[in-house]
Amino acid sequence: MSLNYKIRNMNKTAVFPGSFDPFTIGHESIVNRALSLFDTVIIAIGSNSQKPGYFPDNKRKEWIEKIFMHEPKVIVEVFDGLTVEFCKRKNAGFILRGLRTSADFEYERAIAQINKEISPQIESVFFLTLPEHTHITSTLVREVHMHGGDITKFVPEGMM
Repeated sequence: MSLNYKIRNMNKTAVFPGSFDPFTIGHESIVNRALSLFDTVIIAIGSNSQKPGYFPDNKRKEWIEKIFMHEPKVIVEVFDGLTVEFCKRKNAGFILRGLRTSADFEYERAIAQINKEISPQIESVFFLTLPEHTHITSTLVREVHMHGGDITKFVPEGMM
């Protein structure tokens, strides 16, 4: 069976996992661009043992749902555990990730290879961040917010 046959007949649901603490205009761009390729994009708000949450999970979920309230192909969920196990539960064939820098690529490549060993049927798909969003990270946006700065130019309209 050819790879093309497998991909054509696979569920075209993508999981876009992350802490999204907060969800940025870079994240929004990745989701909007992915909608032309996938039937459904599940934005999966996960916990990261390396990064304690700043904004509560339910608030992040609420903000992201508001951003995509007119887009029926986007679902927002909070999850714990391995992303590939979440994908299996949701019958998702793809993990969607954004790449800003070469360092992101090396980090994401390692994760994708581990995920492939755990669940060979799930493909990782990478989107390059638009050049105008490359400098925007949730970490930096959080830092600006913590110190009372204006983050409205870094997050989707109406989020805060």
